[in-house]
Amino acid sequence: MAPPKDSKDEYRRLNGAQKAAIFLMSVGEEVAVKLFSMMDDEEIREISNIMSSLGQVNSEIVERLYVDFAERVSASGAVVGNYDSTERLLVKALGKGRVDNIMEEIRGPAGRTTWDKLGNVSEEVLANFLKNEYPQTIAVVLSKIRSDHAAKVLMHMPEELTTEVILRMLSMEAVKKDVMDGIEKTLRMEFMTNLAKRQSRDSHELLAEIFNNFDRNAEAKFMGKLEERNSEAAERVRALMFTFEDLAKIDGSGIQVLLRAVDKDKLATALKGASEKIKELFFGNMSERAAKILKEDMASMGPVRIKDVDEAQMHIVGIAKDLAGKGEIVIASDSAEEQLIY
Repeated sequence: MAPPKDSKDEYRRLNGAQKAAIFLMSVGEEVAVKLFSMMDDEEIREISNIMSSLGQVNSEIVERLYVDFAERVSASGAVVGNYDSTERLLVKALGKGRVDNIMEEIRGPAGRTTWDKLGNVSEEVLANFLKNEYPQTIAVVLSKIRSDHAAKVLMHMPEELTTEVILRMLSMEAVKKDVMDGIEKTLRMEFMTNLAKRQSRDSHELLAEIFNNFDRNAEAKFMGKLEERNSEAAERVRALMFTFEDLAKIDGSGIQVLLRAVDKDKLATALKGASEKIKELFFGNMSERAAKILKEDMASMGPVRIKDVDEAQMHIVGIAKDLAGKGEIVIASDSAEEQLIY
């Protein structure tokens, strides 16, 4: 018996990657593992992304797919693709290391529900997405996330739109469940699923991180070449770079936290090539005895290779960034809004 017309239409709308995802979910883990092992990372990432959000696929669609592949369909009926089953398949084929990166991209921000996840999305990214929605829709979304996060999102929107949203929030009544479900589904399918693609890194940020990992000779050479070709881009990259000298943006209590996390031999090497300002910053946040011992260690080291100094400084900068990411220290921004008041 021929499948109903709507199944035919649904099948025709599937693209190649979607068909591949359904096929892999229907053939069983053993076969799928072998097929995944023959793919490159880009193919795996694309198909896995689709698999993780497939939901239930009509068995008639699976049959049509098998006919397309000129194979006999088994009696397995419908297949269900979800995050856990996708991850399980990939781990068997690729190993946990590669799979963690792929699934992290698929999963997006942390959180059990879509609303929880929104609370972990950058306010700027969320604002850029929401500003194309109706003010009423934006009001509903912002009512479901933390008030501090909602305030930051509004600050990144055009002033007129922000005013409209605020007025809608003031007059907002209870939202019907089907309307709320529709908004949540749109956010999940159009925003969350593709968040990693939308959040592609700014090229200047990427270059700044690369320059941070150059030794000082390579940094000076390539920054000079960049300035010759595009002085504006060079200026922006330089502003985004975080160097050992930028540790001066950390307050005294933060430096003390950093001191507890840093190997003292690495610190001695790093300070050999630091400015007096940075040296005093560290010495001033140590006990008199500890500072005296560190100075003696530095003096006894004699000449140190620039390469070793650069490596030690980059190592300590990396620790500082990790601590800042965990909220254990604060690195002040150059912008007026981020300046600290004591």
